[in-house]
Amino acid sequence: MKKICVFLGANPGNSEIYTEAARNLGQELAKRNITTVYGGSNMGLMGVLAESALAAGGRVTGVIPESLVRKEVAHNGLSELHVVSSMHERKSMMAKISDGFIALPGGIGTLDEFFEIFTWAQLGFHGKPCGLLNIGGYYDKMMDFLDSVVQEGFLKQVHKDMVILGSTPEEILDSFSNYSPPSVTKWTEKELKDKSLRH
Repeated sequence: MKKICVFLGANPGNSEIYTEAARNLGQELAKRNITTVYGGSNMGLMGVLAESALAAGGRVTGVIPESLVRKEVAHNGLSELHVVSSMHERKSMMAKISDGFIALPGGIGTLDEFFEIFTWAQLGFHGKPCGLLNIGGYYDKMMDFLDSVVQEGFLKQVHKDMVILGSTPEEILDSFSNYSPPSVTKWTEKELKDKSLRH
């Protein structure tokens, strides 16, 4: 893998373990000669990730909407910075140029980015790995919720299992290197036939 996209908070969170995780991931990506792709901000965990990767000799590509540049939150010391017109264009570009996706702890924006790219994987739009860096059990409750989504019949277990969970950067990146997407589609042929008959 040459480029990994990281979704994470523009806030630091309430625990130092999140800052440490962002720092460790940036360093590990640089160590493995993998370019870090992220949202281009200099704030919160996003800024920590970028600074740590750069300090370790890595390359960092930022993708940021013009509206956020005007608010002076863009990181001006990156290897490459793409200024785009909207959040939609930001997510589209990050998806296109990256070989895999990792979400660290973050807020609504982080969840939005992760679930969109996970949805695209479920639909077969891409075969790239999607992972959660589960620092301090941050994503435990979300994974429990996805279990309930499976139980209620809105998600196949094989698709839920596409989410790669890791507690360290090394663990999740090693899993990425061995990743193979499932061949199961979102809908079976019977489901598609039943759906067409109802319409």
